[in-house]
Amino acid sequence: MSTAETTLKRTLSTRHIVYLGLAWMTPMIYFTVYGVAYESAGGMLTQAYFLAFVAIFFTALSYGRMARTFPTSGSAYTYVGKSLHPYMGYLVGWAILLDYLFSPLIACLTFGLFLHEQFPSVPLWVWVVGLNAVLAAINILGVSVSALLSKWFVWIQMAFIAVFCFFLVRNLFAAEAEAVSSPLQPLFQTDVPIAVILAGASVICFCFLGFDSVTTMSEETVNPGRTIPRAILIIITLASILYLTPSYLTQLLHPNMTFNNADTAGMEVVRLVGGSGLSALFVTVLVFAIFTQGLSSFTTVSRLLYVFGRDAVLPKRVFGALHPKFRTPAINIVIVAAFSMLALVISLDFAVKCVSFGALTAFTFVNLSVIFKLYIKEKKRSFKDTIMYLICPLIGAGFIGWLLSLLDGQALWLGMSWLALGVVYYFFRYRIQPLFTASKNKSLSGPLAEDAPASR
Repeated sequence: MSTAETTLKRTLSTRHIVYLGLAWMTPMIYFTVYGVAYESAGGMLTQAYFLAFVAIFFTALSYGRMARTFPTSGSAYTYVGKSLHPYMGYLVGWAILLDYLFSPLIACLTFGLFLHEQFPSVPLWVWVVGLNAVLAAINILGVSVSALLSKWFVWIQMAFIAVFCFFLVRNLFAAEAEAVSSPLQPLFQTDVPIAVILAGASVICFCFLGFDSVTTMSEETVNPGRTIPRAILIIITLASILYLTPSYLTQLLHPNMTFNNADTAGMEVVRLVGGSGLSALFVTVLVFAIFTQGLSSFTTVSRLLYVFGRDAVLPKRVFGALHPKFRTPAINIVIVAAFSMLALVISLDFAVKCVSFGALTAFTFVNLSVIFKLYIKEKKRSFKDTIMYLICPLIGAGFIGWLLSLLDGQALWLGMSWLALGVVYYFFRYRIQPLFTASKNKSLSGPLAEDAPASR
């Protein structure tokens, strides 16, 4: 079967998409960011998680509406390009590529750092190289294999959170805590300013990043126009339950806590609630969680690169190719694995900042895409439509844009530098390269090709 005839295989159902989205989001991230989030929110984690859920919910609605309108792969790149302008779609796609490229790198880096800490005799590079090879092999075999593994690893994470909540409830009644007789008390504490809680919500929003990744798998999904929007709402709802429940119970049992180290506060809380036994289980589950996040992020970025290649934004012969047997973008997967080797020389802080800039930029413009496509272009302006296609996405864009402005100077500098690189690449590919093309039949054929001199 030739490359031109090979297409992505539609095998994913709603439950597959939900598992892949939750795997990318990683429910155990609740514990890894616990200390930073707790301090940022002044201890009001329940309230901060709720506000973060509300903010992300509006963006999730926008992604669902765009997925229904454009049931093809490409995520924010496709939605913005077809709703606002191809140039803007290219820049937003370039920005989200920053998020997706660094996500598997973060998984490999945290996996290596954590296991090297546990087994210092094994070099860091062994864990990074080993995880890269395994993730690449599984993804080449097919997205259904990734979905199957994601299913079991997500269930393991949810089971641990359920066990953690069980210990919290048991300790509440065993201690005969005052909170048992007044369970709503933590929700109405007024000694912490709302500005502090909002600051905590801006940090906690990153726990919800990943629900958008499933839109890159639309062309491998059965009935994507219906399945993807439904899966996005399920993912956001489940994530909010997995975060809010332990936050509320912990705040009820331990309304005031201090930590030796904010970076390892999650481990301290687990040990405080369940002792050394639960702490040991926590370590094992966390390894599974990191592996699962890496598996899902490999799938996501390789599909986005495939769309870029198919549209000739990137060289089509390389990035737009599919494996003839497995019908997966095998070359892209290998490229992602090679890029993830930078985990050996890049700091975790640098990688996280790159992800934050890319994700929040895409979120902002997807909200705006709903307004431009459905409210302005298609003129859906009844009272209900105004709420759905103007008010809700405006709230989402406003809140996410505000979070984007809160990124520190280094993160914004990194993001703008990446966008500048994208502009240079675009200028070379669509303005300079066509001048050296021997014939017009070799000119670019992507969505922006009409802007290239050779295509006129």
